[in-house]
Amino acid sequence: MTMFSSAGRTKLVAKDVTIHYWLQRLNRAFLAVDSASLDVRSGEFVALVGPSGCGKTTLLNAVDGLIPITAGTLELDGRPITKPGEDRAMVFQQPSLLPWRTAVGNVIYGLELQGGLSKQAARERALDLVKLVGLSGFEHSLPSELSGGMQQRVNLARALAIDPELLLLDEPFAALDAQTREFMQLELLRVWAETRKTMLFVTHDIKEAVYLADRVIVFTARPGRVKLSVDINLPRPRGLGIKREARFVEYEDLIWSSIEEELRSSDLEPVSSGV
Repeated sequence: MTMFSSAGRTKLVAKDVTIHYWLQRLNRAFLAVDSASLDVRSGEFVALVGPSGCGKTTLLNAVDGLIPITAGTLELDGRPITKPGEDRAMVFQQPSLLPWRTAVGNVIYGLELQGGLSKQAARERALDLVKLVGLSGFEHSLPSELSGGMQQRVNLARALAIDPELLLLDEPFAALDAQTREFMQLELLRVWAETRKTMLFVTHDIKEAVYLADRVIVFTARPGRVKLSVDINLPRPRGLGIKREARFVEYEDLIWSSIEEELRSSDLEPVSSGV
């Protein structure tokens, strides 16, 4: 077993990133993220946590190029992020699969948009990815014939199909039941171990963040700033039993205490550490 990931050079850099939304009805700007700075190394698994509405997803959308930043710099491999690109892929909370396409057909769709591969090569790659995410035997099933967890596996395979430099995950397991969620955490770690993709993962679940990540970054209450960065020095590979170990609980308590401090200082109602 190893204690640390094989993370290498810096992949993503956010420096003093500020993001506003324009509230049309109120005719004013809304500050969502305020001078947030963080970095993610190549091959690293980083989780973002913080109070609800603190700007985690807003920052993730900016990294994906879906919304502009107001100030600061946001770079991937030294290049400014100004729009969506094939070097990034997003896995959302809802799979949003094309209902008329099979599992492999949904994975191929991303490759069709990207272009560059023959139909045969695209199909072979899609079949390999369907196998990677554990859906052998369900290649030709429609989304309506798959469970929620299986649909999310297809969603993950579709994101991996374009071979992104950075995989962005926005609470991908939040809509799943507790048992399926834990199983999907195991599966995501297996896929990460095989692909070594750089991952930036947003979640409200502190236990999930500690279990998955090499490093957990805690955001302040709105407007979001980086409050704390915690290196998770737990051995890999990680089985579910590690969640009961003392060191794991220490990390969980440290992160929860930091978030609880934010909730109390902003007069928000504290919630369970598992939320």
